Amino acid sequence: MGLKHPNGPKMDETEIKVDPIFTEEGFETIPKVTLPERETDPDLAYQIIHDELMLDGNARLNLATFVGIWMEPQAQKLAAETLDKNMIDKDEYPQTAEIEMRCVNILCNLWNSPDPKNSTGCSTTGSSEAAMLGGLAMKRRWQHKRKAEGKSTEKPNIVMGINVQVCWEKFANYWDVEMRLAPMEGNRFHLMPEDVSKLCDENTIGVITVLGSTFDGSYEPVKEICAALDDLQRTTGLDMPVHVDAASGGMVAPFLDKELEWDFRLPRVASINVSGHKYGLVYPGVGWIVWRNAEMLPKDLIFNVNYLGSNMPTFALNFSRSGSQVILQYYNFLRLGFEGYSKVHGYARKVAMYMSSEIEKLGPFELITRGDELPVFAFKLKDDVKNFTVFDVSSKMRERGWLIPAYTFPANRTDFAVLRVVVRRGFTYDLADMFLADLRRQLPLLKSQNASVFDEKSGSGFHH
Repeated sequence: MGLKHPNGPKMDETEIKVDPIFTEEGFETIPKVTLPERETDPDLAYQIIHDELMLDGNARLNLATFVGIWMEPQAQKLAAETLDKNMIDKDEYPQTAEIEMRCVNILCNLWNSPDPKNSTGCSTTGSSEAAMLGGLAMKRRWQHKRKAEGKSTEKPNIVMGINVQVCWEKFANYWDVEMRLAPMEGNRFHLMPEDVSKLCDENTIGVITVLGSTFDGSYEPVKEICAALDDLQRTTGLDMPVHVDAASGGMVAPFLDKELEWDFRLPRVASINVSGHKYGLVYPGVGWIVWRNAEMLPKDLIFNVNYLGSNMPTFALNFSRSGSQVILQYYNFLRLGFEGYSKVHGYARKVAMYMSSEIEKLGPFELITRGDELPVFAFKLKDDVKNFTVFDVSSKMRERGWLIPAYTFPANRTDFAVLRVVVRRGFTYDLADMFLADLRRQLPLLKSQNASVFDEKSGSGFHH
């Protein structure tokens, strides 16, 4: 979201100059930041916006985003047909509501719910909203438990690795929960089992684990973290629920890492969120949140709304939104099935591992991850490379249209700067070879520099 602020980016020209052959005399300009006095021809309005958007990057060459950028023509047709359906109005659009519940049931089964009929969940605008709903349920359950014991509810905290997505910082800030973050240390870049016993206490509402870190694509060891929490309960009596932020991995691991135990097979896992618009392969924005059972979602968080003559239960941070993305998610579930998702993500992982292995051979780069968990990998410059930075590499690749993010890691590895590649549906071996050819072409120019040109402040518009 672009936030308008006095200290933000300044506006450019305030009027659009229109070619006179397309407009009437006296109306050769159209205001940009105020509402025009008169109507504009629809073709002209389209062309103005279409031409401006040509300055955006090419989504197919965007290796920074996890978000889906391609769907089949049949899905695009469904999207156009369902944009006008209001997801909240389940009385007017009962079949859309039915399809939403089918998707929830599919995810309950995919994530090995011990009792799918008793599991509960809903769609959201994305995994950020879903994560916040999961956090809210954890906080409310903790509050109920503390009140029942006659104890204070004034200082809740939540435990996670410092690699979590920014939505968790928002959750903690908006709902007054202390974040207890395990920092990065050495070559450890996410939450580990030994961290949780140091950070948890009686005011901890729960532990957040991440299945697919956005920093490097790695999975956190959810099973081992749950085992550490089992040990903590045996020694202290503290019973800590776990929420799995599976924004990306929740739609990868079930298909490519079937033996990996990270989901409801682990009794301590209370809830899971996922982005439908990431490896669920839907256009932005749809997310999902599922709780192990109805008891995990406190009833006092659910609002029963009398809307257009129907009494509807709702748990969300918004209200009206299009049902189109939910329909598209169901399309993918029907269209791809288990076999299709396995093929799509299996191919993406192979491409990611091929790219990482080829980059490793180039000489100046050192791999952090290889793309063998999420089809995502991160790499850095070797320590003896002093005359150019990862920010220089990112800038050079942008000259050819490639968007590859360069960024530093958080505490305690702020000295660590990496490049990251996200491989998604639509990114092929052919595109990978073109990327590698461009990287090889730029390396002699980078090596010939006397000193670096860009650093973390000047070299990238990407903020993790």
